[in-house]
Amino acid sequence: MRDARRITLIGTGLMGVPMSRNLLRAGHALTVWNRTIDRAEPLSAEGAKIAASAAEAVAGAEIIITMLSDGFASGALIEDATVQAALAPGAIWIDMSSAKPEHARAQAKLLTGLGFGHLDAPVSGGTKGAEAGTLAIMVGGTAETFETARPVFEAMGRPVHVGPSGAGQLSKLANQTIVAVTIAAVAEAMLLVERGGADPAAVRAALKGGFADSVILQQHGARMTTGNFVPGGLTKFQVKDLNNTLAEAEALGLDLPETRNVRDRFQHFIDAMEGAEMDHSGLYLELKARNGLSS
Repeated sequence: MRDARRITLIGTGLMGVPMSRNLLRAGHALTVWNRTIDRAEPLSAEGAKIAASAAEAVAGAEIIITMLSDGFASGALIEDATVQAALAPGAIWIDMSSAKPEHARAQAKLLTGLGFGHLDAPVSGGTKGAEAGTLAIMVGGTAETFETARPVFEAMGRPVHVGPSGAGQLSKLANQTIVAVTIAAVAEAMLLVERGGADPAAVRAALKGGFADSVILQQHGARMTTGNFVPGGLTKFQVKDLNNTLAEAEALGLDLPETRNVRDRFQHFIDAMEGAEMDHSGLYLELKARNGLSS
């Protein structure tokens, strides 16, 4: 493969595993590492090299991808002296975790100061998008670095360069705000039609292609009315992103009332209903509870 790269992916969780598989299918030479090594080992049978440590994982890699819980986790690796010492000259670090824009800017400043590249490139599309290789990838950093990494991104989805360092994470916060508020609206619509006696699946079919249609309506609407809350996007991560959105808004002097309201509802779902590890479409259960309906 002409554009094959030596890539390391760190973080083989719900998203990292399917992303790794798509990188392998595209012909890239892939090394993976995860703190819980058992989560990385199944990729060995598919052609990935399993590293014993983060420093071993990044050694010799042209591209390092982190897909971790937040900017604190990716930042801890980037700031690790043993990891920095193992980086190959000219390596590009791509943080695809969802983090604060300020974390992305700090990581970029540190790595570029050491002579390495950096891109913040969070994604949208959940596990289904990761498996299908159709993730929406929002990339912040220099245009030159983005073009160098484009073939790597294209193995996982549709990349768009949205601006300088931090802009990718800012775009993801905008995405998560839209997702969260739309989940709340879809939950109310599905409960309304279900309690009113209409067939929720038929209603979703009727709305398909209209102004109210969305991936959230079709996928999460089905989850809600069939009771399938096996996680694709964890509620605890949705709350983390909404908290980051509100912090960024505050720094910009903005009030986002709908974002704050839906954050509070997701937080209640976590605190009072043990919803942290459920799919974020589980907000439907919170809505049913506030209406005195059993789940």
